[in-house]
Amino acid sequence: MVDLIPAPAHCSVNAAGRTRLDRGTALQARPGTEGVARWLRATVGAATGLPFPEAAGEGDNRIVLSVEPGLPPEGYRLLNDEGPCRIQGGSAAGVFWGAQTFRQLLGADAFRRAPVRPGRNWDLPRITVEDAPRFGWRGLLLDVARHFMPKDGVLRYLDLMAAHKLNVFHLHLTDDQGWRIEIGRYPKLTEVASWRARTKFGHRASPLWEEKPHGGYYTQDDIREIVAYAAERHITVVPEIDVPGHSQAAIAAYPELGNTDVIDTTALTVWDNWGISANVLAPTDAALRFYEGVLEEVLELFPGEFVHIGGDECRKEQWRESPAAKARIADLGLADEDALQSWFIGHFDRWLSARGRRLIGWDEILEGGLAPGAAVSSWRGYGGGIAAARAGHDVVMCPQQHVYLDHRQAPGEDEPVPIGFVRTLEDVYRFEPVPPQLTAGEARHVLGTQANVWTEVLEDAARVDYQAFPRLAAFAEVAWSRLPAPAERDFAGFERRMDAHYGRLDALGVAYRPPAGPRPWQRRPGVPGRPIEGPPPNR
Repeated sequence: MVDLIPAPAHCSVNAAGRTRLDRGTALQARPGTEGVARWLRATVGAATGLPFPEAAGEGDNRIVLSVEPGLPPEGYRLLNDEGPCRIQGGSAAGVFWGAQTFRQLLGADAFRRAPVRPGRNWDLPRITVEDAPRFGWRGLLLDVARHFMPKDGVLRYLDLMAAHKLNVFHLHLTDDQGWRIEIGRYPKLTEVASWRARTKFGHRASPLWEEKPHGGYYTQDDIREIVAYAAERHITVVPEIDVPGHSQAAIAAYPELGNTDVIDTTALTVWDNWGISANVLAPTDAALRFYEGVLEEVLELFPGEFVHIGGDECRKEQWRESPAAKARIADLGLADEDALQSWFIGHFDRWLSARGRRLIGWDEILEGGLAPGAAVSSWRGYGGGIAAARAGHDVVMCPQQHVYLDHRQAPGEDEPVPIGFVRTLEDVYRFEPVPPQLTAGEARHVLGTQANVWTEVLEDAARVDYQAFPRLAAFAEVAWSRLPAPAERDFAGFERRMDAHYGRLDALGVAYRPPAGPRPWQRRPGVPGRPIEGPPPNR
């Protein structure tokens, strides 16, 4: 039995026996596959101790990489029979996903960084695998604003995404609690906004504080490295710069961005608590020009099509009290503060469109209308995505009730911080990204799906691992494979395949939640154990 995750569309064992790999096994990279060959030598070569030299001839002891235009763009075919092993793809990305399957077929030790059994034999089953993804957007959001993840941890998560054939990395870079990207023209965003004095330990109900500064940021060269590292793995990085809410950190650094006619913004600090801050950007020309400057530098660093501008959970109390906001509403002929938020988002929709990029934001940005090219991240359930698709907008489905991986994995009080909706491994496996209410034409606007990892209660990489895995493996199969309807999915079969996959995660050093549940020492003493039902008050 071949225990591949995600499950391929077609897999068949060709004959008895296996193909031996040895130090003479050559790697032949045909045009367009050179990057995949580099990846194989750097990863599988390091784990196996096999050098995979350049193929000098046409013998059978070869692995041949090739682009075959007749295959789907991200589709691949892995053929291992009597002759050389062939990994073919409709593009370099398809070849790369085929190489991921090749690695899985070698066993868990192929996921290590150095050989653990020098001199062991390596072999492949005689097999044919043909596969292609269901969705073009198979995403993971990582929130580095609430708890900063150093660059090496981000690169590690790109490797974990690649191992699961995920291809969009949504990097949540700014929020009330921290600003994580260097912007050359605004140095206080990293000097001031990237650090907070202390942090709430646990979620909002916790009485505990971690009384030490927390922060960090990525330099522009760090970002270039992250983007290049992702591109080598055929992953697109989508940056998020959150406006006009979730902006207290930026206002703490540049008080003129806030509603200065309502509060003393010079007294603000980077927020040390969780929830939704009332401190939002002022609807002024100065704030627009400031964020245009931010985005000019962002566009230079991130070459992808989409830029995420947040647009969610903007509290309006300060705007309702602000004479300047009221004057802006009157000047623009708007109905109210909700329409003012739509105007704010619409400005950046047009600004990005004029530069050949596409705006994407949380489903609140639908309120007030969008330019035709804008896309929506549907997080408050399916409703926003359904409305967006029916209005002709592209959608990424990421409903909090199903794929927010910071939410608890079991009922009761035994999870480290038992917040949010209960979503077990099986629940995630039965998640369906395309709601049945959509017609076939409307469903074509569903670009794909995304799992979100918010980090209010995830203070380090080990906690991120615990919440993300093994559920991210189930999500990856939902995003990649053409599964039957949720009630008909073979979860027992998935669990059997996970038995082998846990070994791969062990080799990769992933601190996943044990299948039997948390161990006693994984409970967090002092953090209130009473489950918080439903969603936290912010994303």
